[in-house]
Amino acid sequence: MKTAPKTRDIVNVNTRERILNAAEVLFAEHGFERASLRALTAEAGVNLAAVNYHFGSKAGLIRAVFERRLAPLNAERLNELAALERAARGGPLPPERIIEAFFGPVLRMSMDRRPAARGGSTQRDRGAGSGHRFIRLLGRAHTESRQAMRELLEAEYVEVVERFKAALTRALPQVPEKELAWRMHFTLGAMSYVIAGTDAVQLSASYEVRQSEHPESVMKRIVPFLVAGLTAPLPEAGERGAGANAPANGRRDDRNAERKAA
Repeated sequence: MKTAPKTRDIVNVNTRERILNAAEVLFAEHGFERASLRALTAEAGVNLAAVNYHFGSKAGLIRAVFERRLAPLNAERLNELAALERAARGGPLPPERIIEAFFGPVLRMSMDRRPAARGGSTQRDRGAGSGHRFIRLLGRAHTESRQAMRELLEAEYVEVVERFKAALTRALPQVPEKELAWRMHFTLGAMSYVIAGTDAVQLSASYEVRQSEHPESVMKRIVPFLVAGLTAPLPEAGERGAGANAPANGRRDDRNAERKAA
């Protein structure tokens, strides 16, 4: 009596995963607007009713694609930060350790570039290279001007940004809150460029950047660069005037940071 429901559940899970995998590939390759549901259903080997059943709409599908990847990614970041804080026994962390906890998990994901194999069906092997593919998709999302996309990313990153901001506040007590908000904005922007800007890496091939694409090698280069920015001397001129243009309590810039927090 229990066999039929269990079998149906397995079929539903597999169908849902096929749709998510196909959407991730097509959204990354063609963008959110240009990737049609017709192409998506053909790639996943399902009908439109299956998409509507599992996700309700294309917007719901886009949200599910990001939630599937970002939830475990952000959990890994928070776990790494929590482990560092436990080891520090309440003391402030070195800024470089905070950056590594935030940057390391997503950088490792972006370096999964194994070629995807095509089998006898229309479905691709989504395990191979899926990390790099999702980071490409995330790069597209950061360039989206639609309010819905901005709100989606903000919701996914709000807890992570607040936790890492608190850690940086303890690590850099000499940096005022508003100034730290700006520096986080610049730091996350640089991170996003390195992670999602694979074409930019290729443009720099003449400088042998390609030879340094392993996560450990990239970390050795970018962490000191970012720490230097976070700990740089405070602006000497126009500090009072800058406060008028800075986001109130850092909130506006925190929202920008959330959108860049790949």
